[in-house]
Amino acid sequence: MAIFRAHARRRRNRLRLDGWIAGIGTSSGARVVVGHWERTPFGPFSDVMLERRDGHRLLLAPTAQTARFIAGTYTFDEVRVAPVGVDARGGAWTVTASSLRLSFTLGHRGAVGWLLRAVPGPLAARPAWAAAVALPARLLLGARTCGSAGRDRYEWYGAKDLHPVSTATVRYEGEDLGSLAPVEPPVRFGFGSTPRGPCLVRVTTTVAMGNEPALTCLAHP
Repeated sequence: MAIFRAHARRRRNRLRLDGWIAGIGTSSGARVVVGHWERTPFGPFSDVMLERRDGHRLLLAPTAQTARFIAGTYTFDEVRVAPVGVDARGGAWTVTASSLRLSFTLGHRGAVGWLLRAVPGPLAARPAWAAAVALPARLLLGARTCGSAGRDRYEWYGAKDLHPVSTATVRYEGEDLGSLAPVEPPVRFGFGSTPRGPCLVRVTTTVAMGNEPALTCLAHP
């Protein structure tokens, strides 16, 4: 069941980011997570998180400001400030960031995507909704919709759409990382991983910082 806890604390700031998250695994064991954010307090930007086969966790962010925010919310072994470009044309995406090159194509929206689209956008973006659907998301997708990565920050992911990734090619520092594969093992940047199946998710992410009454959730399968 899902257990919700309200903590009586002084109010803290909440930041909201609206955009897309892609999670992709490779046959070499490397996993890539791309954030493509259309609306944020920092303006539009994209970032890349890469966990190599040896477990090394790398963040590529376009500015020092976005790098500080992301590295203050998640955990990395290395942070680089570098331009991150995303070219999204229909179902074909190309991502370039430092020495990483990623191309992927999307498959047709499945049942989960249609279910997510059926939820009104304003409702799906609310932290309370992310907490309420924590257990179904974990059972269906193997993903967490809310939790804390530490550093006195708490997050809620409000998913609004989902497309499977059907093909992908990833090169890092000139090396081909292999064919498309499940996101296994789960990435270790924060409190949870992306869905096991490679996919692109339309999402509103809310990040609470400091102390405030916060709705948190613990999902027990």
